[in-house]
Amino acid sequence: MTPGPGKLWGMRRMADAGGRFKMTAVDQRPPIKKPIADHYCVAEAPWADVAGFKRLLIETLQGESSAMLLDPHYAVPAGIDHMDPALGLVVTLEDSLFEETPGGRLSREIDDWSVAKIKRMGGDAVKVLAWYRPDAGADVCNRQKDFAKRIGEACAQYDIPYLLELLVYPLAGEDGQTRDYVEMTGKRADDVLASVDAFAGPEFGVDVFKLESPVAAAQVSGVGNDGWEAVQAVFDEMGRLAGRPWVMLSAGASKPAFRNILTHAYRAGASGYLAGRAIWLDAFRKFPDWDGMRADLEGEAVAYMRDLNALTDAEALPFARHSAFGEGGARFLPADSTFRHGYEGM
Repeated sequence: MTPGPGKLWGMRRMADAGGRFKMTAVDQRPPIKKPIADHYCVAEAPWADVAGFKRLLIETLQGESSAMLLDPHYAVPAGIDHMDPALGLVVTLEDSLFEETPGGRLSREIDDWSVAKIKRMGGDAVKVLAWYRPDAGADVCNRQKDFAKRIGEACAQYDIPYLLELLVYPLAGEDGQTRDYVEMTGKRADDVLASVDAFAGPEFGVDVFKLESPVAAAQVSGVGNDGWEAVQAVFDEMGRLAGRPWVMLSAGASKPAFRNILTHAYRAGASGYLAGRAIWLDAFRKFPDWDGMRADLEGEAVAYMRDLNALTDAEALPFARHSAFGEGGARFLPADSTFRHGYEGM
């Protein structure tokens, strides 16, 4: 697995100087829009409030981030002028409105948005969420794979890193049926592992996986605590199946739970995190107290990120050293005068 020069440069931009990912997600839409709409008792949250909160996240959390994940609806137009250009810029491509069918969920791109536009605006990477249940209807599974593969092909064409996020979800009739972006009730490790395995093939072109805990967050003990070895075995298998650099998502886990998750992920070879709600959800609960939210973000949230970053520095695997890149790790090739002749243009 040898990344193209654009993909490698993008991954370097996403990581810190040590090659570890400390990325903050600001692209969430339903988890921010719905509480704001409920506060105002309206069907649709005011654009200015959603965008204003995302701008606040950028302003307060970027100092502890190696990269930030923004969406084109709110975070890019409202916040990019406030973002440090030294940080990596990851831009989301999937629509938060998915199609729920009797056989399972179908993802889709944001309308009038594409890999080409993300590359053209200066994005360093493309992030896509694909809902996936290996036991969903065969047609749904195939269409989700086609969705992911199509985007992977576009990322290869534009030589830009492809971050694929996978989330399992409840099928129709199962307990905990919801359209909310929350950890699935009764999540089974086998479903999470099978999902990773399903998208790990080279035909999907994934450069970095963004993965959920294969064990329910509340049941992750943390390395060294009671029962940790059994949990670690599941994380180890997930890392093996990923077969390339991977990071953890928080899925709204509590601060202590997400930290516990990272201890297992790093032991299994993860290269960092791409998280949002574990970092900023406590502050967001104060909406519309803007001063209170800013104080909590600058205080508790920043302190939490510093703790995660210290753990990441100590235990996460620098992405370029992942075994997927072979002996010598990920590096620019060919490092000689033949480069311009062999590198393909658009």
